Amino acid sequence: MQIFLARTQGFCAGVARAITTVDQALLKFGTPLYVFHEIVHNTAVVDDFRRRGVIFVDDLNNVPDGSRLIFSAHGVSPAIIETARRKHLKTIDATCPLVTKVHHEAAAFSSQDVDVILIGHKGHEEVVGTSGYVKPGLLHIVQNAADIENMSIPAHKKVAFITQTTLSIDAARELILKLRARFPRLTGPLKDDICYATQNRQDAVKELAALSEVIIICGSPKSSNSNRLREKGEHLGRPSYIVDNASELDLGILNGKTKVGISSGASVPRHLVDAIIAKIQAAFSPVDIITFDDPEQKIIFPNPEI
Repeated sequence: MQIFLARTQGFCAGVARAITTVDQALLKFGTPLYVFHEIVHNTAVVDDFRRRGVIFVDDLNNVPDGSRLIFSAHGVSPAIIETARRKHLKTIDATCPLVTKVHHEAAAFSSQDVDVILIGHKGHEEVVGTSGYVKPGLLHIVQNAADIENMSIPAHKKVAFITQTTLSIDAARELILKLRARFPRLTGPLKDDICYATQNRQDAVKELAALSEVIIICGSPKSSNSNRLREKGEHLGRPSYIVDNASELDLGILNGKTKVGISSGASVPRHLVDAIIAKIQAAFSPVDIITFDDPEQKIIFPNPEI
């Protein structure tokens, strides 16, 4: 058995920054400590913080006035920031800087009274937060080609697009091409909104697909970037499975296989991947592990002031 381990493992810089922010706030202020939404989309990370006393909320009405609150890595809308101000909450912003970049783009396009097309998954925390930076009458959320076909914006109008940071790069590119074909005056950000970590991990799955017979993605069900990795593997013709941890891995999927690719989402602790590898090693012998250079080793985002 050979295990090909994707070149990108462990937390991306934005996730590491958010988790460190909660760790430091716990050390400095103790509990109660509230976090708006899950700090990142990983079950193990969130459960660990819950055991340490962190309270995750989806409604600021559940946060007592004057409490300490952290905004998750996915970002929040201006309305949430204003509600927190009215409740005199002591806030710490753990929003990923790459998501903040999209917020600035959304606000800038909206200030020009340009229709803004947000490519992303409706209901995802990042999309909900970004939507708040666009005037309601100018916002259009697009998930697929059918959404573009059903849009009522006149083709001659100037239109801008922005994207959720954790999308499939190839799928987003196809939608942008369709938008350009429909709206000749389409404009967008100077630099791609899809984050470097999402792109690196999708590129790594492409490599795994060329080397492996089956692909295992370690990631939680709510994690957008983890789900996109599984979809990428399937699209490239490899049976691909997403598991939250080693206990969810059905070793039966490896029967008759000798080449296994393993990757993980950007919010997955490295020890969860190591546990999956250990489970495979215990069941199949011998097992060779092939690793590659990680392009993200030196990428660090500065932590917010606490």
